[in-house]
Amino acid sequence: MTKVTVIIGSPKMEKGNTSFVLAPFIKGMEEAGASVELIFAKKLKIRPCIGCFKCWRETIGECFQQDDMEELLTKLRETNILVIATPTYAPLPGELQNILNRLVPLVEPILEFREGRTRAKPHDEVKITKIIGFIVGAWWELANLDAVAKIVEELTELFSLELTDAVRRPHASLLRHETNLNKSILQRLEKAGYEFITERKIDKSDLEFIRQPLAKQEDYLARGTQNYLKRKAEHK
Repeated sequence: MTKVTVIIGSPKMEKGNTSFVLAPFIKGMEEAGASVELIFAKKLKIRPCIGCFKCWRETIGECFQQDDMEELLTKLRETNILVIATPTYAPLPGELQNILNRLVPLVEPILEFREGRTRAKPHDEVKITKIIGFIVGAWWELANLDAVAKIVEELTELFSLELTDAVRRPHASLLRHETNLNKSILQRLEKAGYEFITERKIDKSDLEFIRQPLAKQEDYLARGTQNYLKRKAEHK
C-alpha cells in the first residue's frame, strides 16, 4: 500500500481554503488504495533550524533538537509520497517554513553537480519517491503561486526526485460557491488524486482545468477593494 503524508501549512487548518480544496484530492488518493495521513503544521511544536548541520557532521541523519520534528522525521522516512499543501503567504506560513528547513536530516551530502546546481541525495532508509505541491492562493492570478511552487521544486531537487507539476488553485475561496463549474473542478481534483496514486502523475489537462479562472479579473479585484474600503470605513 502506498503511504502518503500530507503536511498542511494553513494556520486555519481544517477550516481553511487549503483543506477545502484538498479534500477531494485526498478522497481520490484513498479511493486508489493509498493510506493518507494528514499533519497540520500549526499543531506541531517545531523550532527553527539553526543551520548548524550537526545532522551531517555529528549526529548523522538526526537533528539534535528535541521537539515534534523527531516524530515527523520518523514518519517521513516511511512515507512514499509527500504532499506539501499550503496557502500562499510571503511566501509560506511560518510553521511550514520551519518544517521544510528541518528536513535536512533526511538527506546526506553525497554531492553531485547537475544542471548548474549542487544536489544531495536522500538517506538509503528514506522511502519518499514523489513530492508534490498543492498550492492555493487568494489573489486572482496564477502567477501569485509561482514562488511557492518553486520552493517545492527545490525541495524535490534536493531529494534528487523527478519533478511533478504542482496542483494550483488561485482565488480559492470562490471554489466554495455552489456552481456547476465548481462542482466539476472538485470532481476533477478527486480524479487527479486517484491518478496520482495509480499513475504517479497528473494529466496536464486536469491541472489546467483545476486552475482555471472562476471570475473576471476586474470584477474580482473590484470586489476585494470594495470589501476592504467598507471595513475601513466601519473601523473609523
